[in-house]
Amino acid sequence: MKLPNFNKLVYGNRGELFYYGSDKDGNKVYVVGRGRSKVLIPGLYNLASMLHKQNILNEKIIFSNTSPTVPLPMTFGGLFSRWLKIDFIGVPLLVKGAKQSYKDVIKLVNNTKKAAKEDKSGVIILDNKEFKKK
Repeated sequence: MKLPNFNKLVYGNRGELFYYGSDKDGNKVYVVGRGRSKVLIPGLYNLASMLHKQNILNEKIIFSNTSPTVPLPMTFGGLFSRWLKIDFIGVPLLVKGAKQSYKDVIKLVNNTKKAAKEDKSGVIILDNKEFKKK
């Protein structure tokens, strides 16, 4: 709940990049909300790839999808809190969902870091479907 954007973003923030700091290896970490959009990340991927080819961008860019780690309580929490404005129901569900997904998020981050070291591409998309709850 101490994250600056926890339960604060609205529909208009989709597509906006938020800087969250750097990891212990000095890699910058950004978050972008895509909502249900199927074109946002491919569009950003194409832009980053073009900038790499033109030698304007030299940093590796990884788009790592965290959506598969989102459990049902978090989905409903967002619905109640952000859409229906019923925080007393939504926020506890968001917190419960965040606690449920914590270990999966850690695994996803480690998977992303591993891909960053192993993949020699300048721009990578990780779908992370292996983290999807069954």
